[in-house]
Amino acid sequence: MGQAIRAVKYDRAANERNAIPSLKFIGRTLTWHRLDDGVMGGMSETLHSSTDSGGELHFSGQINTQGGGFCSIRSPIEGGLPADTVAIRVCYIGDGKTYKILFSDGNKSAFGPSRRSPSWQSDLPTKAGVEDVTTIRLDSFIPSLQGDPTKCEMKIDATKVEELGFMLSLKLSSGESNPVETFGSGVFPFSLKIRSIDAVSSDEMN
Repeated sequence: MGQAIRAVKYDRAANERNAIPSLKFIGRTLTWHRLDDGVMGGMSETLHSSTDSGGELHFSGQINTQGGGFCSIRSPIEGGLPADTVAIRVCYIGDGKTYKILFSDGNKSAFGPSRRSPSWQSDLPTKAGVEDVTTIRLDSFIPSLQGDPTKCEMKIDATKVEELGFMLSLKLSSGESNPVETFGSGVFPFSLKIRSIDAVSSDEMN
């Protein structure tokens, strides 16, 4: 019963109203809101923040695997990605956990049977305290529908990507469990600092 009550009380609209600006991406500043397992009645909590200059986004908080197991931050991308985008490049400092990068069309029905369009996911392994840069091709992102990667074979269309996100979850992008060594167990903190995000064109990949 408590989980159901928490799900009903979860105020997603307030999270969006309280979005914070951080990081330049394709010529504009992104605005980030939290979306945690509270939407399904969980008790995990994101505490994201930005530097005064907006040059670094800190995705942090606490995962609680009792009745849940994920935290995420999302930002809309108005107008989608440039048509010639073939990859995304991210500079970050992690804590040894494996996160996910998410793309979607921004559909609000992100969970459950009402979800009719996929999200695309790619794992983002991190090393504790180490700055890293990774370039991930869009065609390597795995589509997931209703939380199941096996239900969808849709290809990602850069021009229809309307939302970007980062997530720490019990599941990897393949749908397999995120190992305890790269996730955690019980109740635990997490920290991912994102220093830059760039769309990479086909010319830049050559």
